[in-house]
Amino acid sequence: GIISYNITTATSQMGPKKKKQSDSVGCSIKLLNNDGDHVTSAMGCQGSIMVVNASFWWPYLMSDNPGYLYTLEVAVSDDAGNIDQYPQKIGIRTVSWNSTSLMINNEPVYLRGCGKHEDSDIRGKGLDYPLIVKDFSLLKWLGANSFRTSHYPYAEEIMDMADQEGIMIVDECPAVGLSGFDEPLMNKHISVMQELVRRDKNRPSVIMWSVGNEPQSNQEAAKDYFSKVVSATKAEDSSRPVTCALNRPKDKEHAASSLDVILVNRYYSWYSDTGHLEVIKPQTITEFTEWHKLHNKPVMISEYGAGSIAGFHMDPEFTWTEEYQAELMIQNFEAFDELRNQGFFFGEMIWNFADFATPQGNTRVAGNKKGIFTRNRQPKLAAHLLRYRYNKLADVPSEDKKEYIFRMFNI
Repeated sequence: GIISYNITTATSQMGPKKKKQSDSVGCSIKLLNNDGDHVTSAMGCQGSIMVVNASFWWPYLMSDNPGYLYTLEVAVSDDAGNIDQYPQKIGIRTVSWNSTSLMINNEPVYLRGCGKHEDSDIRGKGLDYPLIVKDFSLLKWLGANSFRTSHYPYAEEIMDMADQEGIMIVDECPAVGLSGFDEPLMNKHISVMQELVRRDKNRPSVIMWSVGNEPQSNQEAAKDYFSKVVSATKAEDSSRPVTCALNRPKDKEHAASSLDVILVNRYYSWYSDTGHLEVIKPQTITEFTEWHKLHNKPVMISEYGAGSIAGFHMDPEFTWTEEYQAELMIQNFEAFDELRNQGFFFGEMIWNFADFATPQGNTRVAGNKKGIFTRNRQPKLAAHLLRYRYNKLADVPSEDKKEYIFRMFNI
């Protein structure tokens, strides 16, 4: 394993204990393993550390020991002998990609995940430590290995847990539904991406940067705009692919050509052809195949799904019932499996992990009900179905007591 480091020390303009520009500083490094034992040391504020027989950071269910973290202990001293110490959790792993695949440590990875929100019952939108533990427990119960920080950077405590648990993150900036694409907006967008990369660049869980969600990229100005935003992001960090969650027609949008991998949000049989579950499979296979042919890049679905009210049942399935949400998922699963067999489809993320609050209106039923869990984290039928799907994809046996659900849906 190779750890490259560059320690930036305070200047006379920074820090509570300002130093003179002429003052010299010294840096020393200690690397500790996951048990806190000393592995190796180094001197100097910049350099590389070679780790023999390194334990790599692996995603959940890709290893018997996922989320392996070392601690890099940095000590910085000045001429007066003052020492500042800083521990940084790190993981040793690589991310790479080509025209068909995304790879962790040179192994192709298939993303099994969801979109999320920092939201829950009672607490609302705010930091809640027990909820962080609960949500990651539910993600692992599902067999998920990833999520997208839709649609803004999440609390650092959430990112800490992702590092620790081996959950891969598509790290997204707060750029939702952008339009106009003028220079002031672009400069602000670049500044936000630079700030996001500076904050999260050392996190092994972060495997992708997302420059936004559902921009109006059908506008011609989007081509030059996203080219520059993506280039600026890659100038900060070229070790991860840069993407954006798109939703405009593939032949009328201008952002995808600048991206490394392509994420698409699609709600067949919900926002289009509502109630017609039979259209999902052919439309999904056709469209995502064409995205790949058009750009020769890996493609995944970053949002799909339907709203359901917990406890609302109808036979045959009808919109807003748990049965409709589940059947819509099954039709999508069949399409995803065919796309995976073509070799370029690298992931699926359902929308959403849990129901969440939205403003009052006539298109939501007391909030967004697309969650597979309720807002207070109780499972709907969809959660059990997704658990069966994700554990099967990860080759993890399902529990016998759940089999009746899947027999009911003939899978």
